[in-house]
Amino acid sequence: MINDLDAGAGRFDQGTQYTVNTQLVNGTLMNIADKPTDVQLPGSYDSTPLHRVPIIVTGNDLSTLYAPLIRDGRMDKFYWEPDREDKIGIVGGIFEQDGLSRGDLEQLVDTFINQAVDFFGALRSRLYDEQIRQFIHQVGFERVSSRVVNSADKPPEFKKPDFRLSRLIEYGNIMVQEQQRVQNSRLVEEYNTGRRSPSQVNGDAPNTTYIPQENRKSVVRNELANEAPESNFSNQGKASGSGNGQVKNTQLSPEVLQQVQDILSGGYRIALEYADERRFRTNGWKSCASIPTNQKSEAVAAIESCLAEHSGEYVRLIGIDPKVKRRVVEKIVQRPKS
Repeated sequence: MINDLDAGAGRFDQGTQYTVNTQLVNGTLMNIADKPTDVQLPGSYDSTPLHRVPIIVTGNDLSTLYAPLIRDGRMDKFYWEPDREDKIGIVGGIFEQDGLSRGDLEQLVDTFINQAVDFFGALRSRLYDEQIRQFIHQVGFERVSSRVVNSADKPPEFKKPDFRLSRLIEYGNIMVQEQQRVQNSRLVEEYNTGRRSPSQVNGDAPNTTYIPQENRKSVVRNELANEAPESNFSNQGKASGSGNGQVKNTQLSPEVLQQVQDILSGGYRIALEYADERRFRTNGWKSCASIPTNQKSEAVAAIESCLAEHSGEYVRLIGIDPKVKRRVVEKIVQRPKS
């Protein structure tokens, strides 16, 4: 069982390291998938067939893994997106010992319908954490160690928290506010943007509104690489504007420009990948220079630069959700001329 394989062995963009260890993991998994009864350890060459053992992996975005590893025949993919009823059942299991009614569970899920399942587990833990904080305040931070380790006093006792629906919603709203504060700060993005162009630090911040996974298709048109390609050069792609991140002149088609606008307005980050004919057939894409900006004009300029640099190759546009490090768009914007 390998949990979150894409987080350890996946490549999200140019900033993701691709180490020797990553290559060894991918190579070993491919070897096991191709010859499951003949897996040799270093220095061991036993010809006795081994029993087949299933390998189960989990991940949020399997498209970031080594493409030959996830092809049909080596890996069977199962995708799960919990709906409302699924969430109610899961949350019911989380609060099974706490006496919540079916109606309470439904109201709790509906109040935080856009939150992931682990939000509700963290919500339950938050009520216990509050008791621990109160204990620390009562004892004093300097005396906590002597109170709980080798102490003559009896161990501290914690009563069962109040799991009324109103209290759960109160603490849930506090957690949502904490999430919003993290999104609003965007310190890492400002730092990286400032390194590339100091004048951008004081610019307008991108939209920080949280967009649930099930609603992202209405914001970003998720056009996969195997759909009809769009020509990256078009006389109709010229647009006029002046300053404030607007595009003056461009050779990108109107549809590609709209795709860029959709990605940026959704608060996502843009990346580009390219591949020659051989690498395209094996899905072995390489990353262009990263595009940390949230200004449309600068993003378009970076895209045109990558297209010009790799004019005889395939180029695809990537939209990345920086909060969950998941690709939300993959669209080919250039194909080599036949």
